[in-house]
Amino acid sequence: MILYPAIDLKDGQAVRLVHGDMEQSTVFNDDPAAQAQAFVDAGCKWLHLVDLNGAFAGAPVNAAPVEAILKRCKVPAQLGGGIRDMATIEAWLDKGLARVILGTVAVENPDLVREAARAFPNQVAVGIDARNGRVATKGWAEETDVMVTDLAKSFEDAGVAAIIYTDIMRDGAMGGPNIDATADLARAVSIPVIASGGVSSLADLQALKATKVISGAISGRALYDGAIDLKAALAALDQD
Repeated sequence: MILYPAIDLKDGQAVRLVHGDMEQSTVFNDDPAAQAQAFVDAGCKWLHLVDLNGAFAGAPVNAAPVEAILKRCKVPAQLGGGIRDMATIEAWLDKGLARVILGTVAVENPDLVREAARAFPNQVAVGIDARNGRVATKGWAEETDVMVTDLAKSFEDAGVAAIIYTDIMRDGAMGGPNIDATADLARAVSIPVIASGGVSSLADLQALKATKVISGAISGRALYDGAIDLKAALAALDQD
């Protein structure tokens, strides 16, 4: 199981939110590229980047820090937030991003996801963010009537690289991930599922891995707070 350290970008800084609320942000590093390099130095094999401002704006806002991370760090990175057309997808992949994450457009324009997945095999992931089992869009600000599993299943034949499933009510709250819901989703589809939201201890990571159906986990606040020691976590996931 791959552990993806998260760097959430707001106003050019690495921050963490609570429950996706932009008003509840904590700045952890004003040099996101240095933070990314620290994660790489600890041994991580991937980086998970989110343009929080972009998610609300519907277009990239924190391009400069993302580009700085891509230039500095030699591990693959995936990015979500404000990526809603083919031109933006193509531009990011051209700049060295390994994978784009499509969230809002997966609900509003699923044909774009299919087109992108065909054009860029293994480089397009779908981000499914949910509150009480229903998908939320536009930086989690809008809740839809779409159910998580229904949306995921609709992309079964699209060729997407992964589904990143975030339980919004767990995100940034250090209360543990929604393991049952994530595992149920992973069993419902053949697409690899990455867990996000509330991953706050080594025990959480081991529990996710123990399901044997979850392919990755994203953690942010716990790594910044020291609740998870990145080196120790990577070692444990490799050894188990």
